[in-house]
Amino acid sequence: MGLQMQSTAPDLAAKLNGPNPPVLVDVREPEEFALCQIGGAILLPLSELQSRWGELQPLKGREIVVYCHHGVRSSHAIRFLELAGMDRLWNLSGGIDEWSVKVDPGVARY
Repeated sequence: MGLQMQSTAPDLAAKLNGPNPPVLVDVREPEEFALCQIGGAILLPLSELQSRWGELQPLKGREIVVYCHHGVRSSHAIRFLELAGMDRLWNLSGGIDEWSVKVDPGVARY
């Protein structure tokens, strides 16, 4: 378990338009998800991750990009998921805020 793999918002945008797009997991709370989200993301709040992480088991082996507001909660989520045996996890550096600034200004900032 070393450094987490980081994805920038522009890198993620390119991957999402590629032949094997990653799975997006949003670990913010439902009220944040209601404000804005990256299309197609699975909502799995960090506060529920310990009890619900098994929902991601069928995705094992696929590339998963975890994001939150700025990248802190997603980093904690990745640490937990790695300990639980998941791999191919990427943290969206700067979170959805960075996504709004660098990729999709239509995504609300808060």
